[in-house]
This record gives sequence, structure tokens and C-alpha cells, in this order.
Amino acid sequence: MQCDYFDAGLCRSCTLLDRPYPVQVAEKEARVRDLLGERHAAAAWLPTLTGPEAGFRNKAKMVVGGTIDEPTLGILDGRGQGVDLRGCGLHTAGIQAVLPTLAAFVTRARLLPYDVPKRRGEAKYVHVTESPTGELMVRFVLRSEQALPRLRAELPWLLETLPQVVVVSVNLLPEHKAVLEGADEIVLTDRETLTMGLGPVDLQLRPQSFFQTNTAIAAGLYAQAADWVDELDPASVWDLYCGVGGFALHVARPGAGRTSRHGHREVVGIETSEEAVASARGSARRAGLEHVRFAVDDATRFATTASAGSASSGPGTAPPELVIVNPPRRGIGATLAAWLEGSDVEHVVYSSCNPVTLASDLDAMPSFDVVAVRVFDMFPQTPHLEAMALLRRR
Repeated sequence: MQCDYFDAGLCRSCTLLDRPYPVQVAEKEARVRDLLGERHAAAAWLPTLTGPEAGFRNKAKMVVGGTIDEPTLGILDGRGQGVDLRGCGLHTAGIQAVLPTLAAFVTRARLLPYDVPKRRGEAKYVHVTESPTGELMVRFVLRSEQALPRLRAELPWLLETLPQVVVVSVNLLPEHKAVLEGADEIVLTDRETLTMGLGPVDLQLRPQSFFQTNTAIAAGLYAQAADWVDELDPASVWDLYCGVGGFALHVARPGAGRTSRHGHREVVGIETSEEAVASARGSARRAGLEHVRFAVDDATRFATTASAGSASSGPGTAPPELVIVNPPRRGIGATLAAWLEGSDVEHVVYSSCNPVTLASDLDAMPSFDVVAVRVFDMFPQTPHLEAMALLRRR
């Protein structure tokens, strides 16, 4: 992949851009193998799932810089000044196509770009997410509601100019700190969710819901987990750190023509984000999955306090046959690893964005063997990756 921004020294986010893509993939595979080592050697190493090395990012998180009449959408340089990256080759073609219009909208709505060094201004970020069908969600991260009337007044122009934009919202971030969004969201369109179709499952994304930035690889990740679960055919599954329910909804019913000896699986998804759980519940309702439920809770607290074997406490509270974990970079941690180690759970599907913490968590679960591992190149041109392991109790 060739990038003018990288060659000019304007953006160095793609730290592996100078390596041929096959070399990047081989280095990532080797890193995971080295970290797991002999103590967690997998019985099977599946081929790494790769996709396009450019045009794969379904989400753009662009800093608004420059001036009202000449806004930039991209990043900030070392002096806090805007660097325009509208032509970033990582983004999907659909996102690249709309960024000039969104910059024009900043001008039309008179959204003063936030000046970080001077701590003044209004518009901080523009976030754009594209679904597989080409529909878009656009979020404007503002310092306050001051510019909201002007934004509302120009919204019909934006929706007419870009009919593929189906969800528009304003996120409020009044604090001066290095975060990408605040807690409060104001949806400005009739539609509040973007439909992300991934094979047999449609995920409904609300504005503050997290979703993997590489749609094709995310679909492969969920499909692999569903294949493993279908082969094991558990009656009950917990999806801890479930996000918008990607894993839970994919494993809720057998796929590929398979039938289950249980009729259906009782699936419980646990996530701390209320917005993500609302998205997951909406997806389950639309799919008619009445045996899948989601709750807002901490994964470790839920697992360690669940009422084991209590018939009166309702479905899903007793430890399940299989647990899926998809934690943040810090991993599942000592407490949850110890609970899994001492539980009756037979299988674990561990999806990790950090193989360092994956290895340390596996160290804390010596009763489990690694049956299979697969690397998913979710983030080409960077060292980041997703690795998923299937674990079986001895």
C-alpha cells in the first residue's frame, strides 16, 4: 500500500507500511506462536484470515481542525494544528467519498473547529461508520449544545446531498481531555441504529456502540467462533464482554445446516456499556431469538456471583457448558481466570486483541488445553491483531 501522507511524514499511524503485507502477516503469526510458546502449544494452528490491506476500515474518527471556512478532517500535528487526511487509503471508498461533503457541512453549519492549544472552539471530531450496504452513521462530537440549532438547520441539506446517511447524532464532550467522545448523545434523525449485516446476523449499532473496524475480518471471526460452538453443541453459552452481541447472536442457533440436540441454545451476553446492550437486545428482537438475553454488568462480577445450579434464579445464571470471552487489551484478569479454572465450564472461546495478556491469562488456567488458534488480521499496516483460541478442559 502506498500512502502520500506517510511518504510526506504527515501521518505515521501505519507503522508497518514499509513492510510487504505477506511479511506483516508472517510476523504477526510468529508473535502469537512465540508468546503462547510450548506451554500453550495449540493442537491445530488454522491459517490466518486476511483481507484487503487497504480500504478496509468501516469507521473514520476524524479530528476537526483548521478554520470554519477551511476545515481539516484528520489528525493533529505536534503543535495541535489540523492535518487533513480525507484521502486516507485505509477507509472504505464510501467513507472517503463523503468526507469532503462533511467538511463542507462544518462550514455551512458554522462549526468552529476546536483549538486544542487555546482550548476554544466547538467541533472536536466527526465519526463516520459504514455498513456493508453502504449506509452511513455520522456523529459530530461537539463541546456543547451551542451550535446545535445551526447544525439542525443545515441537516436537511446534508441528508439530501448524502442520502446514504441514515443516522446523524451529536455527541457532547465538554471536557478538555484526550478522549474521542463524551457520555451524552443526541440523535437527530428518525433512525437511531445502523444495520451491520454479517452473514446470517444483522447487528443493530447505536451511536455509542463499539464494532470492529474491519467488517470482512469481523465476519470471519464470528463465523469461526460459531463453527467451533456448533461442533461442540453446548446447551448453554455465556458471552462475556459481549459488546453489541456479535458472538452471542452468531452462536445462538446452529448454522451451516446443522441441527442441535438441544433444539436451541440458552445464550447470555454480559457487557458494561448500556448502549451496546441496547443494540444487542434490538438485534435479538429483530432476529426472533427469544432464548438470548443480554444484561448490563461487569463480566467478572457476573461470573463470580452467578447462582450456580439454582433452578429458581432463571435461565443462564448457572455456569454454562461454554464461555466466550472477548476482553479489552488488559485481558480477563486473575479473578475471572481463577473462576474459569475452578468452574465446571468445559470449553472456552477466547478472542484476544492482545496476545500478551492472552498468554498470561492462559497461564492462570492450567486445566485447559489449547485445541486450536487462529489469527485474524483485523488491522493491516499496524502491529495490532486479533487471535482466537479454543480451549478444552482436560
